[in-house]
Amino acid sequence: MAKKQFKAESKRLLDLMINSIYTHKEIFLRELISNASDAMDKLYYKSLNEGVTGLSRDDFEIRLEADKDARVLRIRDNGIGMTQEELDQNLGVIAKSGSLKFKSENEKNEDIDIIGQFGVGFYSAFMVADHVRVESKAFGAEQAYVWESDGADGYTVRECMKAGHGTEITLHIKNDTEDENYSEFLDTYRLRGLIKRYSDYIRYPIRMEMEKTRVKEGTENEYEHYFELETLNSMVPLWKKNRSEIEKEEYNSFYKEKFFDWQDPLKVIHTSAEGTATYNALLFIPSTAPMDYYSRDFEKGLQLYASGVLIMDKCSDLLPDYFGFVKGLVDSQDLSLNISREMLQHDRQLKLIAGRIEKKISSELKSMLEHDREAYEKLFKNFGLRLKFGMYDNYGVNKDKLKDLVLFMTSSGKMRTLKEYVADMKEDQPHIYYASGETAERIAHLPQTEAVLDRGYEVLYLTDDVDEFALMVLGNYEEKTFKNVSAEDARVQSEEEKAAVEARTEENRVMLEKMQEILKEKVKAVRLSTALKKHPVCITTDGALSMEMEKVLNSMPGAEDKVKAEQILEINADHAVFSTLRRFADDADKLKKYTEVLYSQALLIEGRSIEDPVAYANTVAELLSL
Repeated sequence: MAKKQFKAESKRLLDLMINSIYTHKEIFLRELISNASDAMDKLYYKSLNEGVTGLSRDDFEIRLEADKDARVLRIRDNGIGMTQEELDQNLGVIAKSGSLKFKSENEKNEDIDIIGQFGVGFYSAFMVADHVRVESKAFGAEQAYVWESDGADGYTVRECMKAGHGTEITLHIKNDTEDENYSEFLDTYRLRGLIKRYSDYIRYPIRMEMEKTRVKEGTENEYEHYFELETLNSMVPLWKKNRSEIEKEEYNSFYKEKFFDWQDPLKVIHTSAEGTATYNALLFIPSTAPMDYYSRDFEKGLQLYASGVLIMDKCSDLLPDYFGFVKGLVDSQDLSLNISREMLQHDRQLKLIAGRIEKKISSELKSMLEHDREAYEKLFKNFGLRLKFGMYDNYGVNKDKLKDLVLFMTSSGKMRTLKEYVADMKEDQPHIYYASGETAERIAHLPQTEAVLDRGYEVLYLTDDVDEFALMVLGNYEEKTFKNVSAEDARVQSEEEKAAVEARTEENRVMLEKMQEILKEKVKAVRLSTALKKHPVCITTDGALSMEMEKVLNSMPGAEDKVKAEQILEINADHAVFSTLRRFADDADKLKKYTEVLYSQALLIEGRSIEDPVAYANTVAELLSL
């Protein structure tokens, strides 16, 4: 029989589709299964529309058969089948889709959900097969036909014998090479894994005979092999069931199996939408953060399904970075996919879905914060740092979305939201006060913190590097500005207090100027403190850059030009050490040593390192021996 040529531009077009369009060769099975599902959908729709009797959805199935010895893989369906003309048109014209034609002819029927639209999925078979045979018999026809091809050289169509309606595709799998193991597509367990991964929710059963092992009858330890027909797919997606019909354990089992976690999820979000963006979504918040969550290796994203067929394993566009800890999936029949179904043609629909998913997650987290505080604090312990980075990222563009989701440890000993803090502020409190440090315990004992606590004000304890930057970007909360307790202008002073300090400063001005000259560029000024009670010294800062921000910025990779906070050394005029300083005000050597020791002490209190610990220790020992 004369071989027909493909009615496409050239051999190069088919080569391009076989070798370039699809990222992974395993995709061929997804494409052929989807085509089989479409064929059964068409026949089922025809039976409903034309009143065909004797057909029900339960009659349909897809069969797989792998023959390792013959290197043959067969995919069989009992769908609508194809006539000779349809074989010639659908398989002889590259990018001619019978499914797309069927869908367009019945576009008014909302119940039709046809997967294949582009007419190129079939040709993915040539990625793994060097010869493809398609036997098909249209429903209601008497004659069957077979289409055969070795690839871009062309194809033949002729009559054949076939008992029932439907299509059987026979793939002659290529021989293995040094780079490619084609034999894996003849392994039944590998095939079962691919069905589970890509086609688990095809609405018709996909069946294959699987080899099993059992104890031989009449023996205790002799085993025999046998074959059993096994349904490989789940068929009904959990996310398309009514929430009222799903038990908690069913959600948990699904999550652990699909997302490889040994713990139950902390939260399940099952949602759907119709209209401009139609989709079903099943989302999970893990109980613990993945090991690589805060590393560069972590990949965020939700599984993306189109009509129950897995398209992308991790679609990062569906989640903003700050909600990247959420796992789950989205299934939509409205996505505009490219011809390989592996990428989106354009992202308008995806953006609509992503926007709604983000709002849903946000509302669920706020509800969790309000109604299940213990669970939310557990979530925040694992993922809160990412939320705070989200406030700071991109110059704070998302700060208003996240400001009511972040928690801070405070001097109350509890995790608090900014809203809770502001609600409990004292009437005379001018600012939202915060202090930065490595731990809450160390922050609590800072001299500057004690000064604010003595006023009866609550203090936010910032222990993460990003905290202070996030508050700077936020600027204020409900018109209350943020103030670092170490800032020079963080003091709340009465007029009497100010006058007393000014008088003592003037009295000791010469000594303070000498001390500032000793420290030179290390500090902007040496001043008497209006806040210190028990501690002899502390460091405050002038300007927007705090000591903690200086440390964070200078520790960042590539930070060659070091930044420096404008430090002010504050001295407690009521402390015994101040009397000692006054005693040695005219002794240049002693004043220098006391000044340097006090400055080093102030740095150590801040949790900072000092330039020369040995010199510091020797100077302390010398002063103690006086």
